[in-house]
Amino acid sequence: MKTRVAVMFGGKSVEHEVSVISGIQAIMSMDQEKYEVIPVYLTKKNEMYVGEEIGKIEAYKDIPGLLSKSQRVILVNEDDHIVLMPYPVKLFGKKSIEVDIAFPIVHGTNVEDGALQGYLKTIGIPFVGCDVTASALGMDKYASKVVLKENGVPVLDGYCFTTSDYAEIDSILDKVEKEIGYPAIVKPVDLGSSVGISVARNRSELTNSIDDAFLYARKIIIEHAITKLREINCAVLGDENEAIASECEEPLHTKDILSYEDKYVSNAKGSGSKGMASVSRKIPAELSPEKRKEVQELAVKSFQKLGCNGVARIDFMIDEENGKLYFNEINTIPGSLAFYLWEPVGISYPELLDRMIRLALKRVREEESITFSFDTNILNQNSLGGVKGGKMGKLKAPLQ
Repeated sequence: MKTRVAVMFGGKSVEHEVSVISGIQAIMSMDQEKYEVIPVYLTKKNEMYVGEEIGKIEAYKDIPGLLSKSQRVILVNEDDHIVLMPYPVKLFGKKSIEVDIAFPIVHGTNVEDGALQGYLKTIGIPFVGCDVTASALGMDKYASKVVLKENGVPVLDGYCFTTSDYAEIDSILDKVEKEIGYPAIVKPVDLGSSVGISVARNRSELTNSIDDAFLYARKIIIEHAITKLREINCAVLGDENEAIASECEEPLHTKDILSYEDKYVSNAKGSGSKGMASVSRKIPAELSPEKRKEVQELAVKSFQKLGCNGVARIDFMIDEENGKLYFNEINTIPGSLAFYLWEPVGISYPELLDRMIRLALKRVREEESITFSFDTNILNQNSLGGVKGGKMGKLKAPLQ
């Protein structure tokens, strides 16, 4: 019997369209002999839809039209069986669809940051990829660097600012000029796909960069921008106990940083919907054997120290003035699932997807061996002390 996989993509995120491309890429590459794939589209309101056209990229040219001929569903746990139930529920409506495992292929806040993972965990359905904690850590550029720095991974020091700091923007500007200097790079703390990221070389540009970043996030991070920067990416497959590194790549870009346009817009022209797979890049990156090994080892270490599962892509920076390597950020659900980094080391996209699903099922088996309940008599009548004035009574002693 085939395993029924609900591949979820889209969602309430500025990276919505990118996720649609990544999700449908995966659906087209999944082993149809082994898996029964159920495409599940998350709208920009995080409403879930299924239907015959949901897994076809051409249908997303007219999303209202697509939704009009698709069925909205909700996830329901019925006696430990997870089903996609038509919503609103009708007495003689369509039948629900039972699923065995969810495969979120989503990017950005509200979906990749642990929110969707927490929902799936609460429902009780196994899911592919990082758990709630790793997803949240991976999305937060500041928090992930704090954890990794504590574990000996080299990172660039930076400062995190909130909307309350933004109310006194001159204080931010003064601190950056004193502590970091120019050029400075400004980033939303919890976005991917290079959205809201820019480099500033003076106070005016810094003001504009901060204004732009706060359009997309409630917190931002500002770091010194490496002048002679070389970016190197490496993906990792596995879990916190065992993991392997992919081939390394060097993405090519038109400006100081790899922009959203570099990643998706310019490369989409005339190349179809290939997502991150269409970015201009060198694979393998031109690295010495020693530097390549350093990148791969640091990628695996970063992946495991953050408690990741499935596939993640770790982006590094090399300062060509001194050759130092720095962790930049991790993408816990990378664009196109970084399949193009695994093909050079002999792992096809269908095999990559299969391994990710098996890793998720392995995690389920491990979690089933853990005790999640602890029987006590704290709620019996004697412990509560009966009713003492008021409808709910009073506890005899405070809870510790």
